[in-house]
Amino acid sequence: MTVWVITGTGTEVGKTVTTAAVAAAAVAAGRSVAVLKPAQTGVLPGEPGDAEEVARLAGAVTAVELARYPEPLAPATAARRAGLAPVRPERVAEAAAKLAAGHDLVLVEGAGGLLVRFDDEGGTLADAARLLGAPVVVVASAGLGTLNTTELTGRELRSRGLDLLGVVIGSWPDEPDLASRCNVVDLPVVAGAGLLGALPAGAGGVPVAAFRAAAGGWLAPELGGTWDADGFVAEHAGA
Repeated sequence: MTVWVITGTGTEVGKTVTTAAVAAAAVAAGRSVAVLKPAQTGVLPGEPGDAEEVARLAGAVTAVELARYPEPLAPATAARRAGLAPVRPERVAEAAAKLAAGHDLVLVEGAGGLLVRFDDEGGTLADAARLLGAPVVVVASAGLGTLNTTELTGRELRSRGLDLLGVVIGSWPDEPDLASRCNVVDLPVVAGAGLLGALPAGAGGVPVAAFRAAAGGWLAPELGGTWDADGFVAEHAGA
């Protein structure tokens, strides 16, 4: 089965839009895709969550959400405050495996960073990835501060014996500052894995047809796209 776990180095780094781009590229290639959001926080009943946003942008994908908690907190905290059952890593792995039986690709999108707690026993997305034996894609920000969080995430994955597929820059600015331009060289070094894409800032707000047509150009071949990491670095590094 093909399951990829998509995590961020933190919140608001472009994780959902990156997940949508990977899904869109796979759909365009004729693959059946499912997106699993284990724990959706900060969204009320009836409001669209991240899985629905991926489906809106990517097209014909199966969108599954295991649990929803109204407050915008870590899943374990949000579940406890709402008096609802948490989502444990075992349930995430079981749901992903079931989806994989009927789809070519399953994307499991985490909440925030790799070690955000799903339950009060300390279960995390990393635990779900281990149970699945699935590689992990890390979505990172472009600017100042990203090197530390990306290196910490990469180290944690390696310490757990998990496969870091690579790093995607979740939002590349129209006018990158000096830190962003230097980071395109340093990110793969600190992560210990290559760059696998860069999404333009505001990608999630473009018309759906344009998003689907462009998605493959934002992602490296390892993620089903045509993006050239070497060319991107040569164009932007230190410019």
